[in-house]
Amino acid sequence: MGNAQSPPADPRFASASRAFTKNELEDLRSLFLSLAAQSQSNGHFISPSVFKRYFGHCDPLGDRMFDLVSQQRKDQRLTFHDLVIAKATYEKGSKDEIEEFIYLLVDVSGDGILGRSDLKSVLSAMFETIFSEKDTELGSSSHKDIADIFLKAATFSKHVDGSAEKSMSFEDFRNWCTLLPSVRKFLGSLLMPPDPGKLGSQVPCLLHQESVDPNTMLLRKEYAWHIGGALSQPELEEWELLYHSAYNGQSFNTFLGNISNDDGPTVLIIMDKEGHIYGGYASKRWERHGDFYGDMKSFLFQLYPKASTFRPTGANNNIQWCAVNFSSEDIPNGIGFGGRVNHFGLFLSATFDQGHTFNCTTFGSPCLSKTSQICPEVIECWRVVPKGAQRRHDAVKGTVLERFKEDRHMLNMVGLANSSE
Repeated sequence: MGNAQSPPADPRFASASRAFTKNELEDLRSLFLSLAAQSQSNGHFISPSVFKRYFGHCDPLGDRMFDLVSQQRKDQRLTFHDLVIAKATYEKGSKDEIEEFIYLLVDVSGDGILGRSDLKSVLSAMFETIFSEKDTELGSSSHKDIADIFLKAATFSKHVDGSAEKSMSFEDFRNWCTLLPSVRKFLGSLLMPPDPGKLGSQVPCLLHQESVDPNTMLLRKEYAWHIGGALSQPELEEWELLYHSAYNGQSFNTFLGNISNDDGPTVLIIMDKEGHIYGGYASKRWERHGDFYGDMKSFLFQLYPKASTFRPTGANNNIQWCAVNFSSEDIPNGIGFGGRVNHFGLFLSATFDQGHTFNCTTFGSPCLSKTSQICPEVIECWRVVPKGAQRRHDAVKGTVLERFKEDRHMLNMVGLANSSE
């Protein structure tokens, strides 16, 4: 009697512990003790400053994460039980549990209303973390301008009492994450140890010839990060510029010649005369076909004035289109993605000066530009360089036989191989 008793154990800790292996729990304990020592708490808790410094989020997003992980006690102390319970939910939980946690996380004001100001703070914090100030070779604009592009993909449908401005519902948030997989990956990896290659933080290195002015390129590092959200980690090492209409000429044959020797996937980007920027990721090489081909790894995307990604819905298999030197009106010459013949999700005619983009069930995508009929201003194509593969600009042409094989592939592309024999 009269002796102080320890508070009852949190039943969630026992349940959360079962989500980890013995070694994982020991690693978590070691991490906690290390951070607690830095917090000078005699091994009892982690302080907010040490927590945010270790995980690399000294911003409103870091403040909100500490608040959630410490179960919103407001005592500035994060215990070992807190860490295990949070990581079990955030990293080991069901898809719904994880996304509900992230939904709470992005409400950085903590008022239970997810509004535009919350998303702006989150996006700004993300870009500050991902894009270092020294990495400015692509002439990036301010984080605010980029954040606005991502915000335009958001829907706010939830009524807020006493306010004319609507907030983002949980379903709105999930749809936003579907359109912006790079954002979802980043927000889902905040409790992972700092690592330049961790999910949501990797930006492809953009390679180009010295003669190309980076300021004339459509693909900026922020756009590459956005596109890369729908790709695997090995595809985020290096992307190499194969074709740029301002330097190579706005020619379909030149385009085919520049890309014909590469087996890997490519990223096609278009800026039209309306100023809209969009394109598609082609998982298969561009080669002559009289019908659709490709696989479900391909997708369409928007970059400006709104950022979005549209992956295959499974409604059909009309993924890639590449028709060269066909004389039938039923097989329009050019390259495209999705939809159906003469009503593609995205299509560039073989003249390379016109095309179209329509609502598309293949990718669940809308018209990608201001109008369905498009007039390209700039066209780019980037090769996704597989990890360990040789860059084209570093490579030297091989033997006569190898050069013959490359030339023959180009003839096959334009349908002239047989006539040249």
